[in-house]
Amino acid sequence: MDNQTWQSRKSDAIPEGIGILCDFYMDRALNAELWDVQGRRYIDFAAGIAVTNTGHCHPRVVAAISQQLGRFTHTAFQISPYSSYVELAEKINQRTPGHHKKKTAFFTTGAEAVENAVKIARAATGRTGVIAFSGAFHGRTFMGLALTGKVSPYKLGFGPFPGDIYHAPFPNALHGISVQDSLDAIDALFKSDIDPRRVAAILVEPVQGEGGFNVAPPEFLQALRSLCDRHGILLIVDEIQTGFGRTGKMFAIEHSGVVPDLMTMAKSLAGGMPLSGVCGRAQIMDAPVPGALGGTYAGNPLALASALAVLDIIDAENLVERASVTGDRLRATLNDLAASMPAIAQVRGLGAMIAVEFRDPEDGRPDPELTAQIQKRALRNGLLLLTCGVYGNVIRFLFPLTIEDAVLDEGLHILSEAIRG
Repeated sequence: MDNQTWQSRKSDAIPEGIGILCDFYMDRALNAELWDVQGRRYIDFAAGIAVTNTGHCHPRVVAAISQQLGRFTHTAFQISPYSSYVELAEKINQRTPGHHKKKTAFFTTGAEAVENAVKIARAATGRTGVIAFSGAFHGRTFMGLALTGKVSPYKLGFGPFPGDIYHAPFPNALHGISVQDSLDAIDALFKSDIDPRRVAAILVEPVQGEGGFNVAPPEFLQALRSLCDRHGILLIVDEIQTGFGRTGKMFAIEHSGVVPDLMTMAKSLAGGMPLSGVCGRAQIMDAPVPGALGGTYAGNPLALASALAVLDIIDAENLVERASVTGDRLRATLNDLAASMPAIAQVRGLGAMIAVEFRDPEDGRPDPELTAQIQKRALRNGLLLLTCGVYGNVIRFLFPLTIEDAVLDEGLHILSEAIRG
């Protein structure tokens, strides 16, 4: 069946609220390459929105899932537990920042991880307020949407949202917001909106995802840590898009030297299988009473098997270091283009989590139209790109860290041609 037929069937069967970028349908994928049902090949610079850092169908992931599939697919960990949950929790506790005692709970989606991190923070502190940031994305559930600092398309028509959630501006030098501006805004919240003694947590992405791959300056994260310590607030770091080697560190927060109280993770944790987690200080994680955390599918055994394989692949193939190598090649390509393309306002990011922002060179305004044109030109030539940013004027790059050099070079050539027009 061809793409057009499936597209027609999709329109009849699936709601418009599920936004879909491509009009072709996948048949198979391998590492950083995709093939549709009509046999056309695409280079994947999206990785399922940062999910397949270890590439599509990595043989070690396939083998791990296949082996578990032959044993059992589901028992519900809360009913009949299995050792892979404990083993993965131990490994996450060891690999996350800080030498204190930690515990980890597993869930299914990133939004679930965020919601449970808020639950844990409220239970541990006896407080209810949470501060997040403009441009943030923390999921499509109601608490996730309340925390998300971007209205369109996520919040349109869905309010009201849970209360006691507050937003401060995220530092962004290109947009005229300094670290001090952000810190002053939090101080203003404490004076006009919420007593800091009622704030359970501050939630921050070390690199904003949907917000435009804006990198939190280390001094900002360090200041948040100090502020939280001063007021007895918990610092929650959202590593759902940044984790597992993407930024040239296992976790992006490591670039700052800051140790959070709680950390959320998902996406590339399990190489394409649905799995998320919350890791944090043991005494904080133990605050909810037995039965308050979990979920029927939380910590699915197939996903856990995949995640254990992913951690082995990251080590065996040096993917943390590989992120810096591939990211440097991408950054060099973009910087070369910027020298002759005044529409490129900024190239930014960490490791292989790189973005390029476009603005009208005449008036300096965000240019989402040009950004969309570049994305479409690249797609016509077989390169899959994602946009992001509050204004939709940013292209973000999330190719698998396992991408072969030749495929990366091919993708960068297509990208250069698409930007040049």
